Amino acid sequence: MNPRWLSRASRLALRMALAATIAIATAGVALAGQRGLEEVKTAGTKNIHVLHVRGNVYMLAGAGCNITVEVGKEYVIVVDSGLPQFADEVVTTIRNLTTLPIMFLGNTTSDADHTGGNTILFRAGWALPNATRGFAREEEKDRSRLKLLTGTTIVTSLSVSGRTEDQTGKNSAITFGKEGFKLYNNEPVIWYNMGRAHTEGDSVVLFRGSDVLSAGELFSTTSFPVIDRENGGTIDGYLDALNDLIVLLVPEYGEEGGTYVIPGHGHLSDRADVVNYRDMVTIVRSRIEKMVRNGMTFEQVKAAKPTLDYDGVYGAESGLKFTEAVYHDITKGAPQPATK
Repeated sequence: MNPRWLSRASRLALRMALAATIAIATAGVALAGQRGLEEVKTAGTKNIHVLHVRGNVYMLAGAGCNITVEVGKEYVIVVDSGLPQFADEVVTTIRNLTTLPIMFLGNTTSDADHTGGNTILFRAGWALPNATRGFAREEEKDRSRLKLLTGTTIVTSLSVSGRTEDQTGKNSAITFGKEGFKLYNNEPVIWYNMGRAHTEGDSVVLFRGSDVLSAGELFSTTSFPVIDRENGGTIDGYLDALNDLIVLLVPEYGEEGGTYVIPGHGHLSDRADVVNYRDMVTIVRSRIEKMVRNGMTFEQVKAAKPTLDYDGVYGAESGLKFTEAVYHDITKGAPQPATK
């Protein structure tokens, strides 16, 4: 339409509509930038892929588990270290993101694919000045005496620390119990002890300002839960932990968006994904419990395939291991029925 044939009022309305359209589009671009969700290209890394999630938080995939990196104002916090063969590449990736010192390395679990790179990341990091949070009086007078000691500080629950091989030195760890642990690195960073879930004492880490949560082995988009009964894991504790985790997550609209969740394995998620996972675990557990009440042996339960309708998402082999763990957890201490 030729604007010359429009009335003055119509031309004014057209200009206002055009301006509004541009403003909305610009706001959308700005909002997308705030949300992050952009892959970051880093030099010298072929296995590690970096996703800027939001705010200060990045997700590193390809190291055996998902690694969370928070780049604050003064230092870097890393959650989980992946497998040892990828550790040098992980360090290179972090150095491509920032030159700030790696001061804290959190381990959400004792699993080898979450702790295997601890030694190399420890050596690549720096402890707090003189291993304290403050400075001695004489150092305050002479700031040149301040120095960072080699070695990052490991942060983990007491239970996980007891199961992790000491790869870093006796004075390099901060451990916590049910009270969790808190830091401030340009935003509140909170470790929550999730109790007896995957194992005893696994934790999740919430980056409250960025609104991103690192879930460790408590949540995966690629497999059924792993219940490590030998290290204190229980199916009921796992469900309790998932419910507690959901309480921490806030959706943006219609259960989509909002708090982002970095799973131990798989793709970036949100509250709806965790709710669906919790529902799946609840359904499968209920099926197995009913079979046990009906006197079915493990071989009969296995043949009934209680995870079948979810195997296409999480894997049949993973489903079988989950079925076995749930069955033996439910029947612990009870006499086993004879095979019918």
